[in-house]
Amino acid sequence: MQPIYLQIILQALSSFAIAGGLIFTAVQFRSARRAQHVANFAKMVELQFQLRKMRVDDPSLARVYKHDVEDLNDDEEIRFYFMNLMQLSIFEIVWFAHKHGQIPDDYFESWVKRMVEIEREDSFRQMIRNPSMKILHDEFQRYITRMTATVNKDR
Repeated sequence: MQPIYLQIILQALSSFAIAGGLIFTAVQFRSARRAQHVANFAKMVELQFQLRKMRVDDPSLARVYKHDVEDLNDDEEIRFYFMNLMQLSIFEIVWFAHKHGQIPDDYFESWVKRMVEIEREDSFRQMIRNPSMKILHDEFQRYITRMTATVNKDR
């Protein structure tokens, strides 16, 4: 083989190696970005969770925003309402992480099974029906509305 051909082959191999490295790096950046997106979402929901926990611990704080206590008559109803929202917050993180490929299907399905049981509880159904504000991802809220309607239809 002539040296010029060997040089061309080596240059081509080097170019392919560099291109492969760039593609691999791009895939890694994309995965890291997706993981960061899920982490940011989880953090925001966790902050909302803390506000809900404050209302469970001290129901008088729920009265700061009148819309938060719409159709809730006493401290126990407020606690139940926000306790169920806290449970929903945790499931929202699981749903979002699954939607973005961060949680495997079998783990997500185990959560769905447990949520179906929770959705059969009177306190959960009352929370869903209550017109008070629920800060949820719009797509998640539609998912839960469909899921709850199906669960309650089967009752």
